[in-house]
Amino acid sequence: MQVNTPTPGVRKAYADSTFGQIHYRYAGDKTSTEVPLMCLHASPLSGIVFDQWLAEIGKDRFAIAPDTPGYGGSDTPVEPPLIGDLADAMIGFMDSIGLQTVDVMGYHTGSFTSADLAMRYPDRIRKVVMISAPIFDQSIIDEYSGRIYDPPPKFADVLASTAESIRENGRGMFRDMTDERYEDVSIERLRHFRTGNWGFRAAFAYDLTAALPEINHPILVLNPEDDLWEQTSSAKPFIKNGRIHDLPGWTHGHLDAYTEEMAEIVRAFLAEQ
Repeated sequence: MQVNTPTPGVRKAYADSTFGQIHYRYAGDKTSTEVPLMCLHASPLSGIVFDQWLAEIGKDRFAIAPDTPGYGGSDTPVEPPLIGDLADAMIGFMDSIGLQTVDVMGYHTGSFTSADLAMRYPDRIRKVVMISAPIFDQSIIDEYSGRIYDPPPKFADVLASTAESIRENGRGMFRDMTDERYEDVSIERLRHFRTGNWGFRAAFAYDLTAALPEINHPILVLNPEDDLWEQTSSAKPFIKNGRIHDLPGWTHGHLDAYTEEMAEIVRAFLAEQ
């Protein structure tokens, strides 16, 4: 795979929403009889993480991956949004492109938004797939909240810390990606460094333990062995109508490295009656 080479079958476009324009990727036939799948990325990334995934899952349904406001090619809000704001923005986005009901698949921060969508807009969501559903204890929330409310970092500091991290850890938990994909994703992480913490801010302010028991939709939580492996296992008691599917050995990049295996799991869940 060459850097910046378009993924076959995946297109890009813009739509309107609460915070201005939403940039999104899409694949598949919008007239398919299967329910569309809307994919919500982790922070501080964009729909770029779903490139290969959309090409695969779009073979039998319409699949879309919008960039969260403030990330990717989407417009940036004036103030840091909360998870509820992001959910509202996704409803506006769905309205803009003419989607009434979708299955939703969230990844890390996107998982929180997926949960909020199902809880607050139950008629617009059919099923929920979450890649990680972390339950943080108060000590972790307190530890990280101080960091994420700091002023925006300086660009030179961001570059220096990124270079240091690569020297010390290599690709770390992104080892399931090719070198080229890791480079592209790393650039995407730097793209909005001023608002990079906004997704974390929203996630840590959201009470997933209160939201999950209120969701009656079928839920599949996929639990790769990444930085939220242990925290996601704690979500089991809060899930009313669903299950956790552990994916030991899978890390960030699994949507590229195990695309077909992931599609088999997700398609089976979405097809359940």
